Amino acid sequence: MKRVAAIFLAFAISVAPAFAAQFGSAQHAIKDDDGDPIANFDLSTDLSARLAKLPAQVSVGNLQGDVTLVQFYDLNCPYCRLAAADVDTLVKDDSKLKLVFVPYPVLSVQSVQGALIEVGASKALTPAQYLDFHRRIYASRGVIDGPKVLAAAQALGLDPAKVSASSNTEDMLNVLRVNADFGTAASLAATPAYVIGGVVILGHPGLKPLQGVIQSMRACGKVVC
Repeated sequence: MKRVAAIFLAFAISVAPAFAAQFGSAQHAIKDDDGDPIANFDLSTDLSARLAKLPAQVSVGNLQGDVTLVQFYDLNCPYCRLAAADVDTLVKDDSKLKLVFVPYPVLSVQSVQGALIEVGASKALTPAQYLDFHRRIYASRGVIDGPKVLAAAQALGLDPAKVSASSNTEDMLNVLRVNADFGTAASLAATPAYVIGGVVILGHPGLKPLQGVIQSMRACGKVVC
C-alpha cells in the first residue's frame, strides 16, 4: 500500500499542473458531439516514438488494422466510464480498427491499485478476453480498486492469487511510472485522451466524431481531410 501511495503521489505531482491548466486550443478541426471544437494537437516525432514503446499497453480489435486508435484512461475517471460503451462499439463495428488501451491512473490510489491488477491480468488474456475484462471492470459500481479488478479477472477464469502476486510488484509500478512520465511529457491534461495519426485528442468527443476521424485517416491519412 505504501508503494502504491508513493507512486500515486508522484503521478499527482507530475500531472497536477496540466490538469490545472486549460486543455488548450484545437489545432485540427475536430468537433465533439455538440459541434464544439475539442482540444487537440500534434504529437512530436520523439513522443510518437516513445508512445510506440510504452510497456503497459494492450491492443484489441484487428491487430493488423489499417488505423490505430490509442486511448489513455483512468479506471475512476467518470468520462472514461461513459466513453467505454462508445469505444466498445468502435471495435465491434469496425473490423479494420486496432484499438490500444494504455492505463493512465492519475486520479487516486485506488486507480493505481486497479491498474496494477489490470496490467498483470492482461498478460494472461487474449485480445478478445481483455476487451471483455475491460467491459466487466466498468460494469462494477462505485470506486474501482484492486479487489474489483481482481474480481473481474477471476470471473474470466484467472487465479486471483497468481494475478495479485504477479501484479503487485515494483516492476509493475515502474511500468505505470513510464506511462505517467509519458503522459506528463505529452501534456495529456485530461482523461480519456486519444492518439490517432500522431494527433492527441483531449477528452472524449463522442462516438460519431471518433468514427469521423477514423474515416478521415483512411481517406487521406489525416485526422481531418
